[in-house]
Amino acid sequence: MAQESGTRAVVLGGSIAGLFAARVLADAYDEVRIVDRDKIVGLRGPRKTLPLSYQANGLLARGVHIMEELFPGIVQQLVDDGIPKGDLSGSCRWYAQGNRLAQKDGDLITLGVLRPVLEFYIRERVQALPNVVFVEQHDIVGIVTTPDKTKVIGARVQARGSKSDQVIDADLVVDATGRGSRTPVWLEQLGYERPEEERKKIDLVYVTQHYKLRPGADPFQGDVAINQIAFPANPRGNVFFKTSDGQLELTTYGLLGDHPPADQDGLYRWLKSLPAKDVYETLRYADPVDKPVLYRFPTTLRRHYQKLTRFPDNLLVTGDAITCFNPVYAQGMSVAALCAMTMRQHLHSGAAPVPLDYFRDLAADAIDASWDLTNTVDLSFPGVKGERPLKLKFANWFLKKIQIAATHDRDITAKYYQVAGLMAPQESLMKPGFILRVLLKSLRGPSKESQQPYVYQAPAGVEPVFEDIYTPAAPKAA
Repeated sequence: MAQESGTRAVVLGGSIAGLFAARVLADAYDEVRIVDRDKIVGLRGPRKTLPLSYQANGLLARGVHIMEELFPGIVQQLVDDGIPKGDLSGSCRWYAQGNRLAQKDGDLITLGVLRPVLEFYIRERVQALPNVVFVEQHDIVGIVTTPDKTKVIGARVQARGSKSDQVIDADLVVDATGRGSRTPVWLEQLGYERPEEERKKIDLVYVTQHYKLRPGADPFQGDVAINQIAFPANPRGNVFFKTSDGQLELTTYGLLGDHPPADQDGLYRWLKSLPAKDVYETLRYADPVDKPVLYRFPTTLRRHYQKLTRFPDNLLVTGDAITCFNPVYAQGMSVAALCAMTMRQHLHSGAAPVPLDYFRDLAADAIDASWDLTNTVDLSFPGVKGERPLKLKFANWFLKKIQIAATHDRDITAKYYQVAGLMAPQESLMKPGFILRVLLKSLRGPSKESQQPYVYQAPAGVEPVFEDIYTPAAPKAA
């Protein structure tokens, strides 16, 4: 696949990170080729080769804003096509430490869209770019360099069913292949140092299933999502939201060996064990439309490319290929969007980006804040191994105070989710006025309203899927 004229960028991997990267590259290169092992054009459902696509995935508010900037009108297109739209702190029902937080709109758009459907819409927009080409059903074999190994000049790929590989010449290669990225191996083979890897073992398992509410039932009562955050005393949580066609997507998870089962009866028992009963009560009036699907996520992972001192030219890495966050915080796709924005800043001159400059900016502008947030919460669980300096201990102590204060004060809820949604820096939570407000509001403990048991009275004639017969399994100590 020789390059006849013009400049060409090759993106390895056609999922969300690769699509965002291709969008910004299309403004700087004459041609962009996206290589993927699957048949992906026109696909609206999960991929067998990408188990995570069966599970709940979400864009945080910052990710939605970037998506709209890169693809103007796409949010309204999704809404017009039946995707529910809400506010992360206003129409999402949050439980922290088992207590319901007060709700207030924080101008934080959230979309109830399934991961494969979101990918389909973004892919359609990328397909419409005249200089983007999809190279489907090709395995990625490696990269090609100049004889002195200082510059990448192409990607080696192999068509499914073929016994020989071929080279796609390129002025820039972007690795968006996810957690299984081979770039560290390729670097070592070329005589470069591998990036330092940082991991946290969280031993996370989550299970996803889809449901449809029975006609006349609406336990969401105007909200678009019901989410419970795991905490050390109960390392179980869930993400539960309305999606298109009147369906619901539920993902429930457990950390550190306390894992949800994937059989239907066992899953119902597990859901009843969650501190708040909203999810369990809702599912009494919702019919399953598929079977539970389980996914294991043993460790978070960050590859510190920004610490390297040597790196071949014309090669970049993005998305999960650099950092895999604890997926229950929904940071992955939004950070992939931030990576694309950083990449765009390094394309403005028309020359190939300088990789080490890109990686340093990527760490500072796209990754550090989210990585600090995921580490702070993960290390609140005693069973997660890692250093806990005084700064981190204070952050976890103050986070608990915020969660208690937010049961009284909806402005605190909105302010916190502006940070969690990556729309405001963490430093905004450290302003003296906000700290004082949190400490004063948290003195009384959780509000009485936040601890009221959830009760849903179904309309007459709406029969439950099952009677309340399940005995919950007790959570294991974290």
